[in-house]
Amino acid sequence: MSVKNYRDLEVWQLSMDLAEHCYRLTKRFPRAELFGLAGQIRRAAGSVPANLAEGHGRQHTKEFINHISIARGSLKELETHLMLAHRVELLDEEALQELMARTDRISRMLAGLRASLQSRLRGRGRET
Repeated sequence: MSVKNYRDLEVWQLSMDLAEHCYRLTKRFPRAELFGLAGQIRRAAGSVPANLAEGHGRQHTKEFINHISIARGSLKELETHLMLAHRVELLDEEALQELMARTDRISRMLAGLRASLQSRLRGRGRET
């Protein structure tokens, strides 16, 4: 069964939830951080579902796989910004752990989606 719309992907839905949560969280950051760490967190968080959507809309499975890799890179960037926010005391330990659990789940889902698509490519022996 193929996914007709990227919005049907659970990993996209969870990524959107994470991005929304990050936007709400960074509203509490000091105004001085609006264009600093808050902006970096927002951009990285928004990049994850955006790359899934863009990749799904591409013509070929190989392009989708590439965008999944980009999304996973953005997720790791987000994790790094969240850890930095914790280190500079903008984010408490409980919030950090909850967010890291979310990013870990999404990361595993992205890896699974990528592996599934690569397997499908190998089975067909060519790009689709």
